[in-house]
Amino acid sequence: MPTLFYYLGLKFYFYANDHEPIHVHVGHENSEARFQVEGEIKLIENYGLKPREIKCAELAIEENREVIIQRWNEFFKK
Repeated sequence: MPTLFYYLGLKFYFYANDHEPIHVHVGHENSEARFQVEGEIKLIENYGLKPREIKCAELAIEENREVIIQRWNEFFKK
């Protein structure tokens, strides 16, 4: 499970067996959410992240979108 970065206590990562479209998982304590990265940043699933954490995650994804896509493509050899 490659970790991309941490931001305000949130962990941004993807799974080694993930699938397209490009997305990122965000974890905090025992909570996790999944966000679409390409195109409009969109919450796909949420398993316990609070609204404030979701907003912080969206901002961090927006600021780091290029890095996330680059790391995805490097890891999955795209």
